[in-house]
Amino acid sequence: MITGAHYVVLASTLFCIGLFGAMTARSALRIVVCIELMINAAILSIIAFAATNAAQPVSGLSFVLLIAVVSAAEVGLALALIVSLSRSSNITAVDSYSYLKG
Repeated sequence: MITGAHYVVLASTLFCIGLFGAMTARSALRIVVCIELMINAAILSIIAFAATNAAQPVSGLSFVLLIAVVSAAEVGLALALIVSLSRSSNITAVDSYSYLKG
């Protein structure tokens, strides 16, 4: 039987994979995808905790819905910025964006 601990272990594994990917990636698109993986791991852990708390599961699930909407907006905005910067400067590596500093 799958318990809440299994979901927490899966969520922490996904979060660690996303963190490792975000810290080692040079591509801006890969960094955004890894951050999205980390957010999905957090959503999974919140769902697991809400499922184990039978008293008020609706409050946890509404919080998950809010996080999912904000995450989708964040990914859309980040992808738009990455595409805009890539088209204007033809640079895909994150290290090369140092000219954006004020």
